[in-house]
Amino acid sequence: MNFEHSDDRRMLADTLVRALRDGYPIETRNAGAYGEAGYDPAVWQQLTELGIVSALFDEAAGGFGGSGFDIMVVFEALGRALVVEPFLGALMAGRALAAAGGHDAVLARIVSGETIAAFAHEDAQAPVTATPDGDGWTLSGTKAVVHQAGAASVFVVSVEQPGDPLVLLVPADAAGVSVRRYSVVEGGGAGEVTFDGVALGPDARIGTDGQGRAVVDAAIEAGLLALSAEALGAMAFVKEATLGYLRDRKQFGVPIGKFQALQHRMATVLLEIEQAQSAVINAAAAFDGDDATARARALAAAKYTIGRTGALVAEESIQLHGGIGMTWEYAVSHYAKRLVMIDHQLGDEDHHLQRYIDLAKAA
Repeated sequence: MNFEHSDDRRMLADTLVRALRDGYPIETRNAGAYGEAGYDPAVWQQLTELGIVSALFDEAAGGFGGSGFDIMVVFEALGRALVVEPFLGALMAGRALAAAGGHDAVLARIVSGETIAAFAHEDAQAPVTATPDGDGWTLSGTKAVVHQAGAASVFVVSVEQPGDPLVLLVPADAAGVSVRRYSVVEGGGAGEVTFDGVALGPDARIGTDGQGRAVVDAAIEAGLLALSAEALGAMAFVKEATLGYLRDRKQFGVPIGKFQALQHRMATVLLEIEQAQSAVINAAAAFDGDDATARARALAAAKYTIGRTGALVAEESIQLHGGIGMTWEYAVSHYAKRLVMIDHQLGDEDHHLQRYIDLAKAA
């Protein structure tokens, strides 16, 4: 399949949306999200067999897509169904490997869905250090809030150091690696990954001298676009559910959607969602461009807009529903939590607003 045309992307999105609508109800999602594993391995296998991970990478990396719009349509569909399976880790870890070259066998297993990978970037109180040891390194410290850390069989680990960061590929079963797994508030698993004197050879390095920052940026930029698109999908579901509730719920003998005050509030929500969609489309268009500054600005703008709009959509949807909107059984409550928490992944709206300002000044 050639993903050069928008029709191919839409076909993939339609296939994914139908598969999730028919086989991934909120009850199935929550059973996996709040279960021991933090996701459903059977669902992961079914979706990877559809080629969903492959659509996130270009042919050189063993996929059949990989453009900004490919990432957007996949994660928008995943967000509409509130999917918790480890697609974001596959995208970010795989993008790091693809940007550097090498480790082709590991990348192939990630693209096929055979290997679950996680991108370990945020340091805990004990930051990760890599001490040179012969031709290799000894890795020590802890990475915090690594999503689906308990399920991952490999970690792509960034190590900040003077000059260029060091990026390492670490097997989850390596001696000295331990994971303290926990559930996150919106469902799904995460964990603290501790490296206690982990001995790594020279083949663990991803990239070469001077490539580290580009490798980290490749992973984070793909993650920012994916999270922004996921939020769009989640907001689309919440919008439709809220409009349906306003049509169906009656008070004083008429649908509550007839009340002008509620119409005004819903109109504001719809306008904000349209603005957010435009920002994400702009980021997807800039994603494949050669202008790194323009790409970074577009991604910062999208993540900022998604953070602000996601909070508004979550709050308004709950208030327009009333008490039922907060119940466990009602899907909107889970979407609202996810929309709020997306803002806190890979930098919140304040961070990305400042980043956009700084990039604009530099330009």
